[in-house]
Amino acid sequence: MSRTLIKDATVINEGLIQKASVLIEDEVIAGIFTSDIPETDTVIDAQGLFLLPGAIDDHVHFRDPGLTHKADMETESRAAAAGGVTTVFDMPNCIPQTVTIGALDDKFRKASEHCLVNHSFYLGATHDNIDQIEKIDASRVCGIKLFMGSSTGGMLLDDRESLRTLFSAASIPVAVHCEETSIINANMERYMQECGGEPPVQFHPLIRSEEACYASTAKALEVASGTNVHLHILHVTTARELELFKSGPIEDKRFTAEACPAHLWFSDADYSTKGTLIKCNPAIKTSADRDALRHALTNGLIDVIGTDHAPHLLKEKQGGCKTAASGMPVLPYSLPAMLELSDQGILKPTDVVKLMCHNPAKLFSIKERGFIREGYKADLTLVSHSDQGWTAGPHNNPSKCGWTPFEGYRFHWKVEKTFINGHTVYDGGLFDETIKGQQVTFLR
Repeated sequence: MSRTLIKDATVINEGLIQKASVLIEDEVIAGIFTSDIPETDTVIDAQGLFLLPGAIDDHVHFRDPGLTHKADMETESRAAAAGGVTTVFDMPNCIPQTVTIGALDDKFRKASEHCLVNHSFYLGATHDNIDQIEKIDASRVCGIKLFMGSSTGGMLLDDRESLRTLFSAASIPVAVHCEETSIINANMERYMQECGGEPPVQFHPLIRSEEACYASTAKALEVASGTNVHLHILHVTTARELELFKSGPIEDKRFTAEACPAHLWFSDADYSTKGTLIKCNPAIKTSADRDALRHALTNGLIDVIGTDHAPHLLKEKQGGCKTAASGMPVLPYSLPAMLELSDQGILKPTDVVKLMCHNPAKLFSIKERGFIREGYKADLTLVSHSDQGWTAGPHNNPSKCGWTPFEGYRFHWKVEKTFINGHTVYDGGLFDETIKGQQVTFLR
């Protein structure tokens, strides 16, 4: 039996910040000690460091299979581990799209060989794959991904009859991208005419507008209200959408909401300097929307933080509202960025852990992950905090595409080590690629 003691850490877990030592035996947490600390052969001195549960990211695009020129299982799982993320749920808009059980099985097989972190995969919803949805193994598949916007054409599903059929058939959470395509198309035509061609990126939040987001989210929640589905609205971007959700413990909710670090960090004022680097769908909107999202982190309206990590090559980010690819790589910086917001007084470090670790585990009914508890898998991250800080850049970005919109920002929180199932997979910039993550098990 392998035994490792993480000694004298400042543990942030379940609403508390306290000095403690954590014993790992093989893959699990064997004990949490504030006194009478046991002796072991392997001791990690964590004095001055913060120990958190590993983050669970419910929303990543690893681009594998089919788009591996810009990302793949191995590179993006390294990016996750470097960011203190120990579990990821990957989206279906790859090539081929993950819309069959066979395609899901192929992803699981590939992940077992190449993914450094724990994982599960969404099955994409289409007009004609209800038979596949009904065959889902709820113990191994995180959820169903529904595109109610024009982000991914082959999986667009937004008519009420099809939505009700899907919601009635779904036995696991349905994660939804909400934007109203007809509104987006009308806005694009209008601004194409006004600009005499492709609008520059500053028009992106006007084309993929507040109205487009609100109309789609409202429709999704209305149709779902007559079913028993758990509807999880991804990347909420507007203050107006927040009015559709109720505050309260995640255990009591059937409709939940996700926010992304990019929408919490940037606003439309940043298009002038960041340009298409911050072009994503739904669009980053006004500073008032950003402030409302930040407030919702602590008033119970936002339930989880997911990155929507979506790598593209820099050459694919050239152009304007029509031609520049939408999406950005953020995994290595998501936890430091959220903890940075705690330094700004926007939320507490315990809130960060709740939103990035505890709540995703609860929402998806994950077995024995997301908390520092005896008997749980030892998915952990050690984080430092310093006044000097460190600067995000290509030298500390393992993502295959090699860039990030956070480049040049100085963070004061830094991931030092990441443990996956008790193994040190990331340590100060180095990776143990002999270790592979596990399939996540769901208790449903």
